[in-house]
Amino acid sequence: MTNQLTLNNFFSNNKSSKAFIKKENTQLVNNDVISTDLIKLTTETENIDDSAEIKNNPDIPLKKSKKRSIVYSSESDTDVSDKSKSIASNILKRSKYTVDSKPKPIKNNSNKNLTTNSNEISNIKSQKCADPKIINLSEDWLEIAEIMKHFFLKMIKLGPDHLTKCIYLCLNQVAPEYEGIEIGVGESLLMKAIASATGKNLSKVKSEAEKCGDLGTVAQEFRTNQKTLFPMPKLTIDGVFNTFYEISISSGLSSQQKKINKISTLVVSGSQIEAKYIVRSLEGKLRIGLAEKTVLTALAQAFTIYHCELEQSKVTPELLSTGSEIVKNVYTQLPNFKILVDALLKHKIEKLPEICKLMPGIPVKPMLAHPTKSISEVLDRFNGVKFTCEYKYDGERIQIHKDLSGKITSFSRNSEKTTEKYSDILLKCAECIASDVTNFIIDAEVVAWDTAKNCILPFQILSTRKRKDVKENEITVQVCLFVFDILYLNNQSLLQTPFEKRRQVLKDTFVYTPGTLEYAKHENLNEIDDIQTFLDKSIINNCEGLMVKVLDGEESFYEPSKRSRNWLKIKKDYLQGIGDSLDLVVIGAYIGKGKRVGVYGGFLLASYDQEKEEYQSICKIGTGFSEADLKNFKEEFEKLVISDPRPYYIYGEATKPDVWFEPAKVWEVKAADLSISPVYKSAIGYISENKGISLRFPRFIRVRDDKAPEDATNSDQIFEMYEAQGNNTQS
Repeated sequence: MTNQLTLNNFFSNNKSSKAFIKKENTQLVNNDVISTDLIKLTTETENIDDSAEIKNNPDIPLKKSKKRSIVYSSESDTDVSDKSKSIASNILKRSKYTVDSKPKPIKNNSNKNLTTNSNEISNIKSQKCADPKIINLSEDWLEIAEIMKHFFLKMIKLGPDHLTKCIYLCLNQVAPEYEGIEIGVGESLLMKAIASATGKNLSKVKSEAEKCGDLGTVAQEFRTNQKTLFPMPKLTIDGVFNTFYEISISSGLSSQQKKINKISTLVVSGSQIEAKYIVRSLEGKLRIGLAEKTVLTALAQAFTIYHCELEQSKVTPELLSTGSEIVKNVYTQLPNFKILVDALLKHKIEKLPEICKLMPGIPVKPMLAHPTKSISEVLDRFNGVKFTCEYKYDGERIQIHKDLSGKITSFSRNSEKTTEKYSDILLKCAECIASDVTNFIIDAEVVAWDTAKNCILPFQILSTRKRKDVKENEITVQVCLFVFDILYLNNQSLLQTPFEKRRQVLKDTFVYTPGTLEYAKHENLNEIDDIQTFLDKSIINNCEGLMVKVLDGEESFYEPSKRSRNWLKIKKDYLQGIGDSLDLVVIGAYIGKGKRVGVYGGFLLASYDQEKEEYQSICKIGTGFSEADLKNFKEEFEKLVISDPRPYYIYGEATKPDVWFEPAKVWEVKAADLSISPVYKSAIGYISENKGISLRFPRFIRVRDDKAPEDATNSDQIFEMYEAQGNNTQS
């Protein structure tokens, strides 16, 4: 009998072993799946000295493991995992490759038309990340990276045509972010599909979902011991991916029932564990601890090993590290996995920068600035360096592209397409372009504009503009573009061009048009008093403060996706404080009393831990709101109420709110400072095993509709802000 390839027991969590694939006479099986008769999983125990790889590989973090639990019922006790093995020995001893090992030559199968069963992905996920309550996620980051490296290596050899789809499935996507095609089926529809697939009553599905807070787990439990009258076709990567894509783009009156039917078929066809992750994926909440940067590292290392095998050369830590950096840097400029994978299949990694370059129409991950607490801090950082000060505009970051066909598109800082939202200003922008320009990518800020007074309006007014279905004759909020950088012009990347020259190119490329397209106001200053005066002027002109940037040399190059200290930001409100505001997610609320009867009296906010994929409580907030704000929030959040906290909410029992919310809203908040707290759990483990970091005197500033919950201030940033403030305290 021919069985489908799975990865059950491919990696053992508690053995110092390595698992690798032995390939024998690979051939096509039913043009659909791979036979386990042709691929054997071999486990061998070895003693390998991995110290060199650990020391020389920057992609393997060496920070102390942070154990934690979902809820801390006692602020002095934590529910931790029993795992205590050495991270490095457990993970790296699985590796087939060491510094001195020579791989055996293999046959290049890149042209074979093979498909790998999607059980592989779900089995990996189920074994490593099924229960986020007890997993030590620092160890898991390493283990998941190692697992994915081996998985990608096998896909490169046996099913390269399906590698891109595998990557998207792992990241819970069906397309690049900028295409705006998202997996996100509502709970109600998923419940109906689960009921249909398992034969359970809809009320039973709802009841179980309320108990465990995870529809994926409900689907898994209801699929247990379920029998079908006849064998269902096995799930394949192509089949699952294509169905996900069809569901994502489906719309119209009859689309709901079609989605239910498609989801039901997937759930019935899959195993119990596959049902769990199918439902989680469709809900847009896969939560397996697999971040994009981990995928990029694993992909790069897999291709490094693959090409070394072809050339019968050594795999060294230096090669793995260099390959990872190249792939990650290329992806920040061209965030498209299909283009990236196609290039990697044809060329060695070191050739990528020549092949995968900026491309108008595909957004670049924007460069970001570090906050500062004083002007003297800026002068200390830029001592002996030529720098410039620019107004920091209070609007929305926008990246504008023009391709060779003349099409103009725009994207937000999160790669969301905003062409429809700002169609009016893009049309005007087209009239400001020099005649010899064929294509470009520029970085700018779009602000609300008072056409009568010719001045900037508050961000809150800009946020009222519609995102979709925008008709020009219905636009009530006019906008103006303030351009401050150019990244690409006439088929040439300008990323490694000094900023002073980029700024001049920008002015030569676009015609200054008051109220439509203006250059970011700037001055080259080097005295504290002069910078203070310029900062005061920026505030008078309704700006947030200043951006300070290096003007020349390599330090002035544009660094996509990097929060660089070559760009600093000064906000007047935060001088001598924590240096910057924070963007936090609302996860709960407290019932109002006294003057706030009938509305929420306060809210529980959380930061986001990107590695652990969890929301960590950071403060309770009750100031900065107007009466209108509280009334509006009461109505808005009623739609987001959930019966129990999500498994990925980390909070202390003492701060448990009266009402829990889905993580959907992001608020900008400022505070006096940050302190160590036994009650709040943001960045827990960074400073203390049982304590997190909290905000003192938090105050609501505004809603950030331009940010997704996953883009909230993260644990690393919280820790950096705490460390930078000095005179740290405990709450």
